[in-house]
Amino acid sequence: MNSILEQITDWIKEMLVSAVMNNLSGMFDSVNQQVGDVATQVGTTPANFSPGVFSMIQSVSESVIVPIAGIFLTIIACYELIQMIIDHNNLANFETWIFFKWVFKTFVAVMLITNCFNITMAVFDVAQSVVSSSGSLITTSTAVSDSMLTSLEDTVSAMELGPLLGLYMQTLVIQFTMSALSVVIFVIVYGRMVEIYLMTSLAPIPFATFGNREQSQIGQNYLRSLIALGFQGFLILVCVGIYAVLIQSVSISSDIISSLWGIVGYTVLLVFTLFKTGSLAKSVMNAH
Repeated sequence: MNSILEQITDWIKEMLVSAVMNNLSGMFDSVNQQVGDVATQVGTTPANFSPGVFSMIQSVSESVIVPIAGIFLTIIACYELIQMIIDHNNLANFETWIFFKWVFKTFVAVMLITNCFNITMAVFDVAQSVVSSSGSLITTSTAVSDSMLTSLEDTVSAMELGPLLGLYMQTLVIQFTMSALSVVIFVIVYGRMVEIYLMTSLAPIPFATFGNREQSQIGQNYLRSLIALGFQGFLILVCVGIYAVLIQSVSISSDIISSLWGIVGYTVLLVFTLFKTGSLAKSVMNAH
């Protein structure tokens, strides 16, 4: 009778060990894939990320937004001319050279609107070059290695039935948590690129404000926001580099639960820091 119970117990343990390892392997694979793709995605220019979307954004910007920017530029240019005439000794000592100054400023504003898409892409080309140069930052793998999983399997196999059943229930919770975190990482990385496309599509309007000193604050803040978006990719890469070092420092001990939740904790920390990269980049560039 005891031998039958032992066989049943061993059979249940084998099933639980297999189920636990399947849970662990699956949940680590999803996070490993998302984190591993981060360096590739943030180092891709908007033109190469999705050529179809990029072409659509460029077409919309040039055919719809540029005419609106032309209207803004006309209003600002007229306001600038009136302001220049009035401010010059209140018409008491009128000089014709201010017209040449006005023509030059308007010409520069027109050139900026005409080439705004090239200028915005140049910002991201520079940022992408910085990210590519920093690719060697991640010197260790961001993945939970196979050796870790092997050590986990050895530890799990040595557990009794009761603790093993509890471990199985916790791995289900951890699997759901890691899957949710992998989705959040995907949203942050790809959401940044969508934000870049949206910002780029409206580029002609803020560029139209450079013809006037007062209104040019709009264009200056827009440029700072673009630079912040570009260098957010560098900060994301730094976060992944820190995560890579931390995740490889996790030691699989006899307290397997602590080891697993330690990995989850580092992943949650990664997600939190990825969320902060956008506001941190804007803070550094004084953009709002």
